[in-house]
Amino acid sequence: MKAAIIYPPVAEKGKFALLGQNRQYRYSSSAEVRIYPIIPATAATLLDLHHFDVLYLDAINERISMNEFLDRMYKFEPEIAMIETKTPVIEKHWTLINKIKEEKEIKIVLVGDHVSARPKESFEHSLVDYVLTGGDYDVSFLNLCLHLSDGEKLGPGIWYREEGKVKNTGHHKLINDLDTLPFIDRELTTWNIYGEAYLYQPCTYIMSGRGCGGNTSLVGNCSFCSWQHSLWNCTARLRSPSNVADEIEILVHRYKLKEIFDDNDSGAIWNKKWLRDFHTEMKERGLIGEVLLSSNARADCLDDETCSLLKKTGFRLFKVGLESGNEKTMSRISKKESVAEIKTGVKKAKDNGLIVMLTVMVGYPWETEEDVRRTYAAAQELMLYKTRFGDCLQSSVIVPYPGTPMYEEALERDWFVIDPADYEKFDMSHPVLKSRIESFEWCDRIWSIHKEPKFMLKSLLSIRTFRDLKLAYTGFKSISGHKRDF
Repeated sequence: MKAAIIYPPVAEKGKFALLGQNRQYRYSSSAEVRIYPIIPATAATLLDLHHFDVLYLDAINERISMNEFLDRMYKFEPEIAMIETKTPVIEKHWTLINKIKEEKEIKIVLVGDHVSARPKESFEHSLVDYVLTGGDYDVSFLNLCLHLSDGEKLGPGIWYREEGKVKNTGHHKLINDLDTLPFIDRELTTWNIYGEAYLYQPCTYIMSGRGCGGNTSLVGNCSFCSWQHSLWNCTARLRSPSNVADEIEILVHRYKLKEIFDDNDSGAIWNKKWLRDFHTEMKERGLIGEVLLSSNARADCLDDETCSLLKKTGFRLFKVGLESGNEKTMSRISKKESVAEIKTGVKKAKDNGLIVMLTVMVGYPWETEEDVRRTYAAAQELMLYKTRFGDCLQSSVIVPYPGTPMYEEALERDWFVIDPADYEKFDMSHPVLKSRIESFEWCDRIWSIHKEPKFMLKSLLSIRTFRDLKLAYTGFKSISGHKRDF
C-alpha cells in the first residue's frame, strides 16, 4: 500500500504560508522560517517501519508549484494521502481535495487543530474520506492505514463516510508512552530543507513531549491556544530523559548538527527531576558541548537553579511567551503566569548567560492604547536587559481559532469584525477582532525594537565568531521580511 504525507503549495502575493508545526498561521515575507513538522514526520516514519511505501512531500517548504506538486504525487500513485490543515487554509484544501478526487482514486485524510475542533464540517464542504482528530494523528494515521491494508480495528477519534453518512469512532485518545514512538527518519522527511533564522545551521527539531507543562502540577491552557485545546486535551506528556538523549546522540553523530530545537509546547524544563536526569544522560554520553540545545519554555520555570543547570547541559536559547505586558490580560487569557513572573524568569535566564526570544501579541479587544504601551515597554525592557547577540522577539496580532475558549468568547461578545465563518480571513493579513488600537502598527513597532540603536550596539559588541556573523545576516533578513508583513 502506498501512502503520502503531503503539504500542498500555498502562497499569497509572494509570501510563504507558515503551516506545518505552526501554532498560528500566516503568510510571511521571511523566507527563513521553515519549521520541521514533527508529527507528520513521525507519521511517515511509522508507516515506513510498517513496510508501507511512503511519499513525504512538503511543497510549501520545498517552494514548488502546484503543477510540480501534483505531478510528483500522481507519479507516486498513492492510495491514501494525509494533509495537515488549519483554519485559514481549510477552504483551499477543500477545493484541492475535490480536484484530486475528480482526477484520481486517492483516499484523502485531513488532520490538525481545525478539523479536530470541527470534524464534521469538512465532509459537508469536500469529498474528504477521513478526518483524524487529536494531536497524536501520527499514530491514528498508521492505525487507519493498517485498517485499510490488514483489517485492523479503527481506534478512537476517526471520522469517515459510510453509506452516505458521516460516522466516527468516538472522542480521540492520546497515547500514554511517547517513548514507544520511533525516532524520525530524517532522510525520508527531507530534514535539511527546514530551519529558522535564529538557529545555527545545520539544525533540526525534536519534541521532548506533547502539550504545555508548567511549574509543579500546572498545565498550560491559554484561551487562544488551539494546540492545547484541540490537540492535547490540555495535558502535558514527556518522553523519558534517556529517550530524548538517545535521539540527540544519533542526530549529533549522524548529521554533525550545530543546534537542536525542542519544539515541545513548553519544553521539558518545567519538570525539574526530568531536567536533572537529562543533564546526567547528556554528561555520561559526552554530548555536552557537542551541540547547542534550544527550546520553548515558560518563564515561571526559569529560576536560578534551573537556569544554571540548563547552561551546564548545553542549552543556548529559550523561546518564551510574554503575550502581554498587562496583568489583567494575562489573567483573562488564562496564562497562569504574571507579567512580573515572566520578567523575573527572563532576567534569571539572561543572568545565567542564556539567550531569550520573546513572543508578543497585540490586538486584544479589551486592551487600550495605554495597555499596548505597557506591552511595548515590557518587551523593550527585557530585550535591553543584559542584551547578548541572539536575543530577539516575535510579534503577532491575536487570532483565535475555532475550538479555543477565546473564539467562543469572541462569538459571545460580538468581537469579530469579519464573518467568523470566513476562514481565509484568519490568516493574520488583517485583524479579525475589534480593537481599540492600530494592531498592525503596534506589531511593527514591537518588531522594530530590534533596530533600536542601544539594542543593535549591544548585540553587535557581543558577536564573537564568523558563525555569529552569518546568523546575524540571516536574522536581519528574516526580521526585515517580518516587518514587511505588517
